[in-house]
Amino acid sequence: MTPSLDKEIENVAWDALTTEHASLAISSALARRYPADVVPIAAVRIASSEALAELRGLLAPGENLWIARAGDELPKCLGLDVLSHIIAWQMIYPASGRETASESNGPAIDALTSTNAAEMVALTDVAFPGFFRRRTYLMGRYYGIRAGGELVSMAGERLTLPGMREVSAVCTHPEHRGKGYAAQLIRHVLASHSAAGLQSFLHVSDFNHSAIALYERLGFVKTGATRFTRVRRSEIAETE
Repeated sequence: MTPSLDKEIENVAWDALTTEHASLAISSALARRYPADVVPIAAVRIASSEALAELRGLLAPGENLWIARAGDELPKCLGLDVLSHIIAWQMIYPASGRETASESNGPAIDALTSTNAAEMVALTDVAFPGFFRRRTYLMGRYYGIRAGGELVSMAGERLTLPGMREVSAVCTHPEHRGKGYAAQLIRHVLASHSAAGLQSFLHVSDFNHSAIALYERLGFVKTGATRFTRVRRSEIAETE
C-alpha cells in the first residue's frame, strides 16, 4: 500500500523493508532490519515485547542499531537495551512544489556509485559517524560535488517506499559550507524524483535548526515525527 503523501508515515522503515527494500531485509515475522554494512536501521511490525524479542534474534551479540517508528517509547524487552532516542521531524516535499532540472552556475554534480563508497563514508562520518556504510549505496541514488578532485558535498536517497523516496545523506565538509552546495544537491535529487513521478520526503533531527530552516526554504513541510530508538543486544542473565 502506498503511504499517504500528506500525512505522517507511521512505520516508515517497516514499510520500506516490506516493499521496495524487501530484497535487503533480514527478517522474521514481526521484525526486519537492514544488513549491518548497509545501514543501522531496523523496524518492528508492532510495538510489542514479542516483536522486539524477534528483532533481538536478528542482531549479533553486542550489536546496536536504530529502530525507526512513530509514537511513544517502545516497551521493554529482556536482552535488548535502550541506549538513546532521537526525535526526527518527518518532512514532505509537496506535489505543488515539484522541481524541474535547470541550468546552474554552480559546480558540476557527479553521480556516485559503488566505486565511490569509501569516500562517501569518509565524508558522511564528518557529520553523522556510523550511519553511512560501505554498502549504503544500495539503498538508492547518490550525487556529489567535488573541489580539487575531493568529494566535499553529497546527497541522495535512503528509505524507499512505493512512489516515495527519502532524501538523505545531505552532507558538506565543514571547510566548504556556506557555498550553497547542499541546496544545489537537494534540488537535483528533487528534480530526479519529480521526473520519475516520485514524492520526496526526509527526516531531520528536531534539534538541527539550521537544517530544518534550509528544508523549509526549499519547500518541505512537517507532517509528523519519527522516533529513532537506539538499542543494543545484550546477554540475558540465567535465572536461578
